Amino acid sequence: MFKPICKEIGDLRICRERKTEDIVKRICVITADRVHLKRYPIDNPVTIFNPAIIVDDAGVTIYGRIIVGYFTYSSAVAEIHIPIEDLYDDIISGHYTAEIKVLPSNKFDLWGVEDPRVYEIDNRRFMTYCGRTVNYFDPSKRAERTLPVTAILEGREWRKICVFRMPKEYRGFVISDKDAFLAKINDKLKLFHRLHLRDENFYLVISDVPIDILKLKDFTEISIENTSLALEPAEFEEKIGWGTPPIEIGDEYLFLLHGVDRETKSYRVFAMLMNDELRITAITPYYIMEPREAYEVYGDRPYTVFPCGAQLIDDKLLISYGAADSAIGIGEIDLSELMAILDSNRLD
Repeated sequence: MFKPICKEIGDLRICRERKTEDIVKRICVITADRVHLKRYPIDNPVTIFNPAIIVDDAGVTIYGRIIVGYFTYSSAVAEIHIPIEDLYDDIISGHYTAEIKVLPSNKFDLWGVEDPRVYEIDNRRFMTYCGRTVNYFDPSKRAERTLPVTAILEGREWRKICVFRMPKEYRGFVISDKDAFLAKINDKLKLFHRLHLRDENFYLVISDVPIDILKLKDFTEISIENTSLALEPAEFEEKIGWGTPPIEIGDEYLFLLHGVDRETKSYRVFAMLMNDELRITAITPYYIMEPREAYEVYGDRPYTVFPCGAQLIDDKLLISYGAADSAIGIGEIDLSELMAILDSNRLD
């Protein structure tokens, strides 16, 4: 259906094994009972998970997906500021004030603002999240139930600037579109996203963004172009999805992705490198993280580790992830160890 972005996609399906060598050091867990909502009549969310993370001179900022009730499971995004030393003080520590920053507000996110990815392009901070559209609970409509929505940080507030949709002739075939973020590669803006189509297959894709989103003054519907298939699931996977926005490593881009096991439905993590032509240059031959701690195994969505954020600090990769849809997990990866694994499975 989609043209492969590189001819090696078929080879990559068979060079990955259904095993895990977990290299992620768990350093911090944040649960909803220790998160206190500012300017909201309910003190604690019911749950908080699937977080983005930004580390700068001010410390650590976490953007977590919160839910305050289970009736419709409708989500918003709350911002938490944490001193970086808290991450390493004790795996379970501290109480934190959170402020709800992104709420449902239009037909593209009416039923929830989910799974934010936060990143910077041209020195501006962006958030792309999965919007549960007005169609989400409508049994008469099975098209565009979720779509990627992007907001830009202006001062202390987030302004929603656009929603991304497939070209009009394909929209009726799109059940959902999620796991999305933007990246500027070779001065061209690309949308990385994962489509679920009416053939009941899931497609990990990359699309061109035809306009300069920095110039948007009003909320805009953007029709993406030239969608290409980035990678197919291995035979033991039901689906795969983008995890974290790319980290530049030399002249390559490092991505973390998740894979869902065909039998157990568990979520595990693998990594890959792409060059500036968006050709995959290396991939881990096995998973590098899987649910192993009690809070990753047991929760609203058992056996799930779901990375949404990554930051490079010296020679360590700090990752933020959702643990069983019930907690925020922070982990650390030794970059040299990860690169050694990737180098062992480079494409010629």
